[in-house]
Amino acid sequence: MNAAVLPQNVNPAMLLLELGHRARAARSSAELGFMLVNDSRLLAPYRQACLWLSHSGVTAVSGVLEHDKNSPYAQWLNELCRFLHAQQSTQVRSVDLSQLPPELAKSWNEWLGAYAVWVPLLEDLASSLPRGGLLLSGSHPFEAQRLPLLAEWGHIWFHAYAALNAGQSRLWRKSVASSAVAQKWWLKKSTWALGGLLVLSVLPVHMSVLAPGELVAAQPVVLRAPMDGVIDQIHVQPNQIVRKGDPLFGLDEAQISSRLDVAQQALLTAEAEYRQSAQLALGDARSKAQLAALVGRIGEKRSEVQYLNDQRDRSRVLASEDGMVLFDSPIEWLGKPVQTGERVMRIARPNEVEIEAWVPVSDAIPLKQGSPVKLYLAANPMAGLEGKLRYMAYDASARPDGSYAYRMRAAMPFDAAARIGLKGTAKLQGEWVPLAYWVLRKPWAVLRQFIAW
Repeated sequence: MNAAVLPQNVNPAMLLLELGHRARAARSSAELGFMLVNDSRLLAPYRQACLWLSHSGVTAVSGVLEHDKNSPYAQWLNELCRFLHAQQSTQVRSVDLSQLPPELAKSWNEWLGAYAVWVPLLEDLASSLPRGGLLLSGSHPFEAQRLPLLAEWGHIWFHAYAALNAGQSRLWRKSVASSAVAQKWWLKKSTWALGGLLVLSVLPVHMSVLAPGELVAAQPVVLRAPMDGVIDQIHVQPNQIVRKGDPLFGLDEAQISSRLDVAQQALLTAEAEYRQSAQLALGDARSKAQLAALVGRIGEKRSEVQYLNDQRDRSRVLASEDGMVLFDSPIEWLGKPVQTGERVMRIARPNEVEIEAWVPVSDAIPLKQGSPVKLYLAANPMAGLEGKLRYMAYDASARPDGSYAYRMRAAMPFDAAARIGLKGTAKLQGEWVPLAYWVLRKPWAVLRQFIAW
């Protein structure tokens, strides 16, 4: 059915069906807009038509495929349609020139005909606010029985327009609805979302950081090599319980024993010489004068023997107290040369365990003594061990991976499941801070390193 061949006595319902069919067959928003401003003549005769949408302004003008939005005509139409839309009327009505602002009314005769109607475009029949409008202008008054047809056609057209844009960006929907909530900003979803974010951002949370941690002995006794030598014997096994005085390890005594044998023989020789000189001193004045030197030599040899005996005893390291012996595999120590003061073993009390963690330099938040510390063991991540911060190192130390970190220790009550050597992740809690600071602390620190501000 074509507008050029439609008879004047065609049923208006048939005209609406024809327009609805064309609207459903449209393939783009531009085609729909062209159809609205040009094919609406089937329902009412007019000379000019303009489609105005609240989110884009003047969208289509009758008689042209494209219009210049910067032309004086388009700008005047945009101001006129915005004024008519601001009335928030949902009924098709004639435009009364006397109610227009003076700056719009004085240019009316220059751009439009003497009569015009405004057709609000509604999203659905229950909608109370229009999303745009269709302005029709002509030289003759519009018949009153044609206005309901225009209203129904506007609703059909906008339904097709919304369906055509349903798969596209929803930004146009937000813009269309902007006028509806202009006076009710507190009902906007964006307002509620922004308010919720602001409330969440000021919620107080504990400042916390994560660091690698493990269970260590609280106050272990460190057993070091008493002298330079080679470890010859290991009398205990790792994690063995020992008593005070039990032998732990010993250094090679071959060199000390040989020196001790020589010193003892030298002592016996010095004592024999002294006895011989003492017998000769009864009748020989010279022998009597040598007795003092021989006595000094005997004392020197006895001191040397005593020193070597002490060295031999020191090479046999004994447990200084009861506890558990902590060290590596005995095979790795046997035959290993050690220097004086080198750590070999530790003796720890099994019921005295602490949490040790290494806090990276970038996570060194202020922590007070007694701050909560929780260790989540890798062997049992479902449960955590709690402790209280005992101290945190003032200076950062180099780690085996080349990074620097602060060493911290946390005291904790005895727990049968807490075995020395277990590792995991320690969580350190600091002071209360807003949630926004907790979230943005690291990104902001990284950003400042780049922009230096």
